[in-house]
Parts: sequence; C-alpha cells; structure tokens
Amino acid sequence: MNKPLDETLSLEIASRIKSKANKPFDNAYNAALLTEGAIYVQGFLACPGDPYKPIEHSWIEVDDRIVDPTLTHLNKKAEQLYYFPAQQLSVKKLKAAVEEAKEDYPEDEPLPVYDALPHEYYGNLMMGGKNYSEAYKQAEEKCRELNQPKIESTN
Repeated sequence: MNKPLDETLSLEIASRIKSKANKPFDNAYNAALLTEGAIYVQGFLACPGDPYKPIEHSWIEVDDRIVDPTLTHLNKKAEQLYYFPAQQLSVKKLKAAVEEAKEDYPEDEPLPVYDALPHEYYGNLMMGGKNYSEAYKQAEEKCRELNQPKIESTN
C-alpha cells in the first residue's frame, strides 16, 4: 500500500533545505535532519513517461505520510508518483552510516546507504540486498502498468 504523499509539506521542506535537482539522497538526508520524527527511506519511484523504468530515489516518512523534498524537481503531478521503499533508517542510524562511509570511503559520496553485505548488483542501477530487488520488481511492474500503450477504439 502506497502511503499518501504530503505535497504541501514536501514543498515546504524542499524550500527550507534548498532542495537540488538530481540529488534525492542528499535532499532526503537534509530533510531527515531537520524534521522531527522523520524516517529516511531509500527505494524506487515509478511514474508515467520518461524514463519508463523505476528511478532509484529517496524521501522521508513522517507519521504515515511520504514527504519528498525532491518533488519540486520531478516535473510530475503528485498523483502520478508511486513510491516503493527498500530500506528505512532512523536519523541516528542514518547519521552513523554516513559518518562511517565518509571515513571508510572518503573519495566516494556517502549516500545512498546500502544494506550490509552481501550486495546484489543490478546493472548500472544500484546495489542492495533482497529488499532492493523486491522493491525494484514492484516498481518495475507499476512502470509497465503506467506506460501501457493506449489502444484507441475504432467506434
């Protein structure tokens, strides 16, 4: 079940953190740090149209709502977006994972955060455990559904 997207709060937080295009992980990280009770979520976004496949994405959840600080850059209506979570982290665990990544791999970006090994590799898409594979498959099915060719009636 897709949780509802809180469009108003998404846009408000995007403004507060100065959300950047093509930086969903950084945007969600910054939003999580500023939002009481937030859970950082990584997963996939499905929507109609280009790129016609799931997009690896990140957002936060507050209570039972999705808050997407990258919403303003997606150029889609809120009702066209479907979120498929693969991993959720508390702010405390998120901060610890980012700090560890910065220490262990200082030349790499610390986000996104992936599960402990073993990783499965999905082409140039991403790395993650079984939960990523399941979320990706669900998002992929939704993308196929959303991007079905329209058959015109001959009446």
